[in-house]
Amino acid sequence: MTRVLMVCLGNICRSPLAEGILKAKTFLKGVIVDSAGTSSYHIGNPPDKRSVEIAKKNNIDITEQRGRKFIVSDFDNFDIIYAMDSSNYRNILSLARNENDKQKVRIILNELFPNENLDVPDPYNGGEHGFKVVYDMLNEACDEIVKKII
Repeated sequence: MTRVLMVCLGNICRSPLAEGILKAKTFLKGVIVDSAGTSSYHIGNPPDKRSVEIAKKNNIDITEQRGRKFIVSDFDNFDIIYAMDSSNYRNILSLARNENDKQKVRIILNELFPNENLDVPDPYNGGEHGFKVVYDMLNEACDEIVKKII
């Protein structure tokens, strides 16, 4: 069973979408997917309504998700940890206890563009179109992830 964690800053926009998308693509395939944020801004909060809306438009329900903060034990509980951008990637690595922890952390868009370390833009301060762009990026990246883990 593969365990995957999606991580962004607040765990209300990008990582909940990535969690929902990958869960939908791996339903009943022995994959556990969760999400977290590197900050504590939105602990316990549901995903941003714009993330919920774009997910719903694509037949994915993320309404039950709640924001949580990335913690050191996540290195023990997950096999792969995907950061949505380079800033969160660095924040996650700063908590790594050893090389094994570090090897689990990846930038999600490297699944589409290997070694380019491109960021999934944070749509929080933008309009709804930004959420569609982010959804499309994450959907494509999750297609690549599925090919590797199933």
